Amino acid sequence: MDLDTWLAAPLVRTHHRRRSDAAPDVLWDAASSVRLGDCRVLGRLIRARIPGLPAALTFRDMFGSDPFNILETGDRHLLSGLCGRIWTVRRDFSALSAPEDFLTWRVPGTVRVLFATWVEPAHGGSVLVSEVRVAPVDRRAGMYVRGLGPFIAAFQGLVAVEPMGLAVQRARPLAGS
Repeated sequence: MDLDTWLAAPLVRTHHRRRSDAAPDVLWDAASSVRLGDCRVLGRLIRARIPGLPAALTFRDMFGSDPFNILETGDRHLLSGLCGRIWTVRRDFSALSAPEDFLTWRVPGTVRVLFATWVEPAHGGSVLVSEVRVAPVDRRAGMYVRGLGPFIAAFQGLVAVEPMGLAVQRARPLAGS
């Protein structure tokens, strides 16, 4: 898994890490069980932005379905991509025919967004990692992305608090099994 292969020079990058005493597979399973409805604020924001997503949908399943495109998966990682105009009110995203289409996406006035989630082994447990990268295709899209800066700054921390925090919490009882 090499994130730079998919998106090497993002304009925006967020990165969060949460440590757990659980084994890597246990933490990955716990992370895979977190649903949109489990996250009071972030879940509502996502469902408002992408209408039609049920509260019972897990984040893992969400990143594997429209409007997201699975780019790469493994035993303990998932990379998903989104292409389109993320700043519009209407759902202005594009489905890709193949993961490679993410690499060659060049539609003017749009962005490529890489969502990466993985678990790393760590001494005495594991670490859940989430990274999001946003790269505009052109200058105009870059201006729109910069305009989203305050929104991204205000809400990106919820990723570590809500879904990642729940995953670590859920892995705790499982770690002792």
